[in-house]
Amino acid sequence: MPLLNMVVALIIVGVALWLINRFIPMASSIKTILNIVVVVSVGIWVLQVTGLWGPISSYKISR
Repeated sequence: MPLLNMVVALIIVGVALWLINRFIPMASSIKTILNIVVVVSVGIWVLQVTGLWGPISSYKISR
């Protein structure tokens, strides 16, 4: 994925998160959970796009 596409995607996610936090009324704890989930998800996505972390689907959670 070209760097420009990744930067544009990060800007779109950031603006969407800001709009949700700014204009949608919800409890502070829910906003915090939403922010953490989005930041972790975007962080994992960036690591996968840059090749620093392999695909999540290759990990198996079983006994």
